[in-house]
Amino acid sequence: MPYFQYSHDGQVQRYPIVRNLTTIGSAPESDLRLENADVAASHCTLIHEPGRYRLESTQRSTPFFVRGKKMRAYDVKHGDTIAVGDMELVFSAVDAAPQPTQEKPDDNRGVDVAREAMGQLLQFSELLLKPENALDAILSELIDSVVSMTRANKGFLVLATAGEDNYEVRVARNLERQPVDSPSELLSDNIIREVITTNKAQIISDAFVDERYQNSLSVINLKLSSVMCVPLMVRGELLGLIYVGNDSVRNLFRPDQLETLKIFASQAALILKNAQVLGELRQESEQLAQKLEDVKFGQIIGGCPQMIEVYNRVEKVASTDITVLISGETGTGKELIAKEIHNRSPRADQPFITVNCGAIPENLIESELFGHIKGAFTGAIANQAGKFLSAAGGTIFLDEIGELPLQLQVKLLRVLQEKQVQRVGESKTTPVDVRVVAATNRDLTEEVKGGRFREDLFFRLNVIGVALPPLRARGDDVLLIARYLLGRYGTQYGKDVDPNSAFSPSAVRSMMKFSWPGNIRQLENHLKKALVLADGPQITAKDLDLDVLEGASAEEDVTLPLAEARENWQREYINRVLALNGGNRTKTARDLGVDPRTIFRHLEKSEKRPG
Repeated sequence: MPYFQYSHDGQVQRYPIVRNLTTIGSAPESDLRLENADVAASHCTLIHEPGRYRLESTQRSTPFFVRGKKMRAYDVKHGDTIAVGDMELVFSAVDAAPQPTQEKPDDNRGVDVAREAMGQLLQFSELLLKPENALDAILSELIDSVVSMTRANKGFLVLATAGEDNYEVRVARNLERQPVDSPSELLSDNIIREVITTNKAQIISDAFVDERYQNSLSVINLKLSSVMCVPLMVRGELLGLIYVGNDSVRNLFRPDQLETLKIFASQAALILKNAQVLGELRQESEQLAQKLEDVKFGQIIGGCPQMIEVYNRVEKVASTDITVLISGETGTGKELIAKEIHNRSPRADQPFITVNCGAIPENLIESELFGHIKGAFTGAIANQAGKFLSAAGGTIFLDEIGELPLQLQVKLLRVLQEKQVQRVGESKTTPVDVRVVAATNRDLTEEVKGGRFREDLFFRLNVIGVALPPLRARGDDVLLIARYLLGRYGTQYGKDVDPNSAFSPSAVRSMMKFSWPGNIRQLENHLKKALVLADGPQITAKDLDLDVLEGASAEEDVTLPLAEARENWQREYINRVLALNGGNRTKTARDLGVDPRTIFRHLEKSEKRPG
């Protein structure tokens, strides 16, 4: 049996050559490991072919020396001494002194290979458990492990694209754990096409003489010898393949290596599939985030036509000093609109002062608005500027202006007309530069008719009116706002929730059907409660306290043809899942287990359907 003899730690070592390809280097996975600083991790390879042993450097920077002459390729002969770094290897073509145990390495060859393969697989599996590793790093490590295990001199991870003749090389590595230049030029199209077409692993002992590939130009031009190619399959779906080869050694690969490569391929397929799913989820998340940005107006969420009209009006009025009256039911977000008017105005860097006219006692509201001087009344122990003077240069927001007493309405009217305020107990007036934005949940026209609100003040305040729609009239805005609020309060309460998938179908239906008399404020309270008390992975209608829907009516007792009833139910169910997924068609198709084209056709029919 041929062998290399060398000295290590003062002792003579003998390494029997039992493989067609023997790797020599300082790396632990090398067949003949030479622990020396001048020996590269993968320094050279010994290739056994009929009638000769050929030693080749793995790269230009790792030559070896024979009789003092630098070599990168050499046919080794009996008695040759090869210098690899500072190590000297003496090659013997025959064993002059057979030892009883000399066949042991060959006898245990299969065990050693299996043990090595399992070790590589274990290392790779441990790599998968580290979340900090990027996909490309993991796939490169996979191919490095495969190349080392199979003794190939190059390995590739190939992704299948549209059509059996199209593919993309994702990873290409050599024996030195380095990227391969121009990888697509080193692959056989015929071998790849065979694996993609049949979805079966292939092992080619000598591609140059294999009947299947004798006429293949890629095999002839590349002078291919040993090749293994294994498909990457997940649930019957072909993602790509792993391709390893050696251009110098025939019969390099064995069936047991092919079986091990299949295990690596199954790992790689799962990684790729998970990466694809993660990429889709990330894309969907980005799309939903962009969609949210598209319907955001400052801190206001909404994309229905009524809210778009509100945004347009605010944009136009914000740059002026015109007084604005905001009307809308309680909880519709009137103060947020007032803040946006201020934030988009030239006064944005000046104070924004809020006064709730319905929350201040009647005997204190004048002092609160206009201020007072010391001793003006019992308890006035110091001068106070008042809200108007505090807002000088900025904006004052008079919330629930309809609650203002009639006698204060007169004084407010005078301030708006003269732009001066008179503090309680003071005889002089003080000029004030302030913009007034008012809001009410009452119908001030009816209040004027009933004598509860001054008509002249109404006209002074209502120079430009902004009417906010109730939540029940805003359609899908309910879900947009709910997801936004859930994300915000989930972070605040330390709850790890995904707003895009947190609501069950029952929760979505109940939120869409509920009338929300308290509008966004009520929705906010229901969400906080559900977030804290929900037990399951998703928030349900019961968690939202909406399982008994307000105003829900029994279905009409109408008999429909079965086909029409089935179509109606299917249409409604697809719409519900679409709403649950924020309109994402790909995710909806995946959840329903149908082709995405089914969802596209459904949407096309919905657009064409009258009403």
